[in-house]
Amino acid sequence: MPDLHETPVDLLVIGGGVNGCGIARDAAGRGLSVTLGEMGDLASATSSASTKLIHGGLRYLEHYEFRLVRESLTEREVLLAAAPHIIRPLRFVLPHHSGLRPAWVLRLGLFLYDHIGGRRTLPPTRVLDLRRGAEGAPLKAAYRRGFAYSDAWTDDARMVVLAALDAAERGARILTRTRLVSARREGAVWRATLEHADGGQETVTARAIVNAAGPWVEQVVRLLGVNKPARSVKLVKGSHIVLPRLYEGEHAYTLQGGDGRVVFAIPYEGRYTLVGTTDVPVEGEPGPVEATGEEIAYLCRTLGDYFTREVTPDQVAWSYAGLRPLHEDGHENASAVTRDYVLDLDAPQGSAPALSVYGGKITTFRRLAEHAMELLKPALGFRPGPWTRTAPLPGGDLSAGFAAFRDRMAAHYSWLAEPTLTRLCRAYGSRLDRVLGEAASWAEMGEDFGAGLTVREVAYLKRIEWARTPEDVLWRRTKIGLHMTPDQRSAFTSVFASMGEDGRTDRRMTGRDGLEA
Repeated sequence: MPDLHETPVDLLVIGGGVNGCGIARDAAGRGLSVTLGEMGDLASATSSASTKLIHGGLRYLEHYEFRLVRESLTEREVLLAAAPHIIRPLRFVLPHHSGLRPAWVLRLGLFLYDHIGGRRTLPPTRVLDLRRGAEGAPLKAAYRRGFAYSDAWTDDARMVVLAALDAAERGARILTRTRLVSARREGAVWRATLEHADGGQETVTARAIVNAAGPWVEQVVRLLGVNKPARSVKLVKGSHIVLPRLYEGEHAYTLQGGDGRVVFAIPYEGRYTLVGTTDVPVEGEPGPVEATGEEIAYLCRTLGDYFTREVTPDQVAWSYAGLRPLHEDGHENASAVTRDYVLDLDAPQGSAPALSVYGGKITTFRRLAEHAMELLKPALGFRPGPWTRTAPLPGGDLSAGFAAFRDRMAAHYSWLAEPTLTRLCRAYGSRLDRVLGEAASWAEMGEDFGAGLTVREVAYLKRIEWARTPEDVLWRRTKIGLHMTPDQRSAFTSVFASMGEDGRTDRRMTGRDGLEA
């Protein structure tokens, strides 16, 4: 690998989650030279294990986090405009549970929610009679009234990849499967050693380091050898389950638990309902986590408190879990720990700075990146100011909106069947033509591995979006794995390693543009 010892970059970012990629994007767009190192895949930890909401956090109002809610609601509008292909409005039904929060408290909270964040495009809250209408149909008779309010949903892992792609197209170097193994200050620069998956190492010289390692932020702080930080991280595991669709309609439900938690039930991938999340404190070093039987049973019980349909753990089609690196604020109750972010700058006079990111949520990643650049500006001395507020993410430049774009693509690619057409439009937006290339028929997409995942799309993901394993493709760049049979997933895994970035393998394919073996 190249040794960049003599070619310093302005910024070395450690961590390829939403915050790291957001900071790399912002910095590259201001003309800074950027290298980002991620020890796994982009969004392979916390950022692909969220509830996938772009929201203000209605329940945060109970903890008086008005600044966080206001900023989040403002960002909700910004992100809806920036990525209408992967972010879409979603109406939430909040049934009133007579034994929990009083109705007037919910009404007051929703009034604030509607007004403190500059809501412009989404419809306001309204009161519901759950005895009438589709919203109350799947619920138990005890729930007679409720509220409908607005938020938004996103494909979290794709948002991260698109931020990284935007950064790369603006000059950033994105290195996945690349671990920081050592770093030391040498006056006004850092000397950092990065190790790649093949064991090869390279030295990167950087004027500043951003530690956006998420759950591993404290491990990186120790590795950097900076002064004892004033901040610490609290790891909280959030688990989710995916069930066969529980109800008709495109609305979601916000369900209040008797323990003070909130559980969401959200339409997911057409045929399913996504349910989550839990809040379980985790002690010790971060690592892989999974939903436990106890957590799955808890989510099923919460659903059972509201829905007439019986829900049992054996119905779960898929589950996932992630560690949320929350900023430690002294709360013992994991549900009450702040979701706000804190940026800790270590910048001794005359030495290269290190900025560590604690906490945060996916909704605020763009604004967090702006704050990070404000803190780094005195040391790096760049002149360009904020720019991301009005800039679309790749594929998001749909001036007439998503529906009009999808209709136009349906006419242009009339050979693409539903639901593949809509899925591809959602995933790639205005860049759909880059995925399809010169294909003029379904046969020219190459082999269909199942559920509409073809050679041509996989080749694009390998070539452009850093997909290096079957899991990258099936569960992060897409959610096709959920729609495949076990045999189809196994067959895809077998062929993936031998597939080049042009789609060629030693298996016989059909198509053109390098897709025919």
